[in-house]
Amino acid sequence: MPVEIVTIPCLSDNYAFLVHESTTGETALIDIPEFGPIYEELSCRDWDLTYVLITHHHSDHIDGLSELLDVYPAKVVGAKSDMFRLPNLDLAVEDGDVLSIGDVTVSVMDVSGHTLGHIAYYLADARAVFTADSLMALGCGRLFEGSPTQMLQSLEKIASLPPETSIYSGHEYTQSNGRFAVTIEPENAMLLRRLEDVRQARNAKRPTIPSLLKLELETNPFLRCGEASVQRSVGMEGADRKAVFAELRKRKDAF
Repeated sequence: MPVEIVTIPCLSDNYAFLVHESTTGETALIDIPEFGPIYEELSCRDWDLTYVLITHHHSDHIDGLSELLDVYPAKVVGAKSDMFRLPNLDLAVEDGDVLSIGDVTVSVMDVSGHTLGHIAYYLADARAVFTADSLMALGCGRLFEGSPTQMLQSLEKIASLPPETSIYSGHEYTQSNGRFAVTIEPENAMLLRRLEDVRQARNAKRPTIPSLLKLELETNPFLRCGEASVQRSVGMEGADRKAVFAELRKRKDAF
């Protein structure tokens, strides 16, 4: 089925995404950092908006919603467990729920860690998952509410998807995440090649999002807590993955 995904830069380093299913003409927006760029994209493509899929409650992911709803009567979807601090929802969802954008199936995944109640949206037919501030390109979100164990479980849930899945994360943090990653695995040849690709993309003002899950598994230290090279780097050879993850997140927070 024909699906088009559009990446929209917002604010200083956020991304929103449009998913358009051309058979029915239905369109969904994932997160709404600000109104203007999203309205411009919808207008120039002459698309109506069917759904707004919210990943979590942080203001840089929802602030443009009220202005958007003044123009588009879209249905708002978000986490049932987070209803108390999200905008009014037309549909409250939880882990394992399924909805549709036209003929495209959307699976809801609880990926708590950055916040409690953070969800991701997985489109198996489009080989795409919208992870916002959970799994990010070459990194993961800061733990504002959840525990290291929760976040690692969330990342491993995403990591279990097919390796050809595109990861649509919520920020342009790839270059800064990469500077940390290379301190952990300075001899990872795949990581070094990726950092050069990222440098060239950013110099040309191109987004580095989406990234490919296969590439994250080869270069993202937060998905590599069981790798000997990562464990040696933090002086924790043979340690439990949860402990290694917690140490990595602690080091990244202070980086």
